[in-house]
Amino acid sequence: MIDFFRIMKRNKFSSFLQKIRFKYRVSILNENTLEESWHVRLSRLSVFIYLFVFTLLTFVLLSFLIYVTPLRHYLPGYGDTGDRAKIIQESMRADSLTRAMELQAGYLEIIKEIVEGKIKPDSVAGLDSVALQQQAQKLIEKSKKEKEFCEKFEDEEKFSLSSMEDNHSGKTAYVFFRPVNGTIVSTFDLSKRRYGISIQTLPNTNVSSVLSGTVIFSGFTFDDEWVIEVQHQDNYISVYKNNDRLLKNVGEVVRAGEPVAITGSAKDKANNGQFYFELWQQGKPVNPQDLIIF
Repeated sequence: MIDFFRIMKRNKFSSFLQKIRFKYRVSILNENTLEESWHVRLSRLSVFIYLFVFTLLTFVLLSFLIYVTPLRHYLPGYGDTGDRAKIIQESMRADSLTRAMELQAGYLEIIKEIVEGKIKPDSVAGLDSVALQQQAQKLIEKSKKEKEFCEKFEDEEKFSLSSMEDNHSGKTAYVFFRPVNGTIVSTFDLSKRRYGISIQTLPNTNVSSVLSGTVIFSGFTFDDEWVIEVQHQDNYISVYKNNDRLLKNVGEVVRAGEPVAITGSAKDKANNGQFYFELWQQGKPVNPQDLIIF
């Protein structure tokens, strides 16, 4: 029985091979004369091979075109992580150029009106009005004691940390300074091990301490370039990365809002001119956007 089934399987396999290798004649006939104009002999196996080769060549050709041409930018999911930062940077540059063109157009318009004589010369004030202005200026001027008090108050409160005590909970709510001015290009995300935020800033921007504290680290790292860390009250630690220069050393005391570093240039390819900021409390990362208004 076993030999019988083996023979049956062999017969079926051999008949299958014969079917797929059997050649058919495909002809094109002239409708009027019924003469054969063209013909070709094909089998099922040859048709399958031709279709497979055609599909493979088409796939290779399309892949090559997508790889070497800008068509790849239209594919969903394709894109560099730095595209958003480049777009923001180019938008800032376009806004600056637009502003410069508006100022230039206004300047040319004023020159044109001066040449055409449309702008009238300024009127000259009489002696009486001048005397009245001088007298009013004297009344507005501060006395010596007022100046000393204002200077002392401004100097003490310039970099002071603003804090408010919650009467219900007894905890102190700190008012954090914004470290830099710019646009956030990447946000805090623990699932991706991103413990801070990246901010696109202008070149050579001052980096300010978010709270008063003491510098606990100030140096260069291969991953984040010039880095400075500041220890604050309530076990807060602020970390400032991707800087071009550092202004403070380890052990120095800084006040809230005081510059501690300077950001790099937009030409720096290592970080695309982005400033990176982290905020930690009791050894755990904190989302800076929950505490600081950017």
